[in-house]
Amino acid sequence: MGTHWGVNRSVAQIHALLYLSATPLPAEDIAEALGLARSNISTALKELLAYAIIRRVHIEGDRRDHFVAETDLWELLLRIAAERKRREIDPTLALLAELSGRLAKDEKAPEHLRERITRMHEFIHTLTNWYDQMRQLPKPTLVTLMKLGGKIACFLPAKRA
Repeated sequence: MGTHWGVNRSVAQIHALLYLSATPLPAEDIAEALGLARSNISTALKELLAYAIIRRVHIEGDRRDHFVAETDLWELLLRIAAERKRREIDPTLALLAELSGRLAKDEKAPEHLRERITRMHEFIHTLTNWYDQMRQLPKPTLVTLMKLGGKIACFLPAKRA
């Protein structure tokens, strides 16, 4: 699944192995199980640690680092979303803000260009604000909202034609 979502194949394989494993695994066992080079394992583990979807654990009597995946699916979703927002959405929003500001001052810029960039900036800013508000909700509330889906609209005032 990970490769369909833009995740490096070995990173996705390692995460899947750790998620499905009943016990923490050292890098050597991961490399052996997946037939990947140790250097590839090391790079992928760093990526997964950066996303905070795996963690390093120590096994008493074993000097090697072992790794275990987050198994709470809601927590997994929230961590991945937060990291992707930080890496992808936040820089895009900053660039759009800068571009929108420059275009607002540029009298030679075509009006349609100013309008479209400004709309895109406002749109992504609105999505980011919504996301930030949702992240502040307690997990049980977020789960309830997601399960309600479109039914939540019945609590909103009806639009008049």
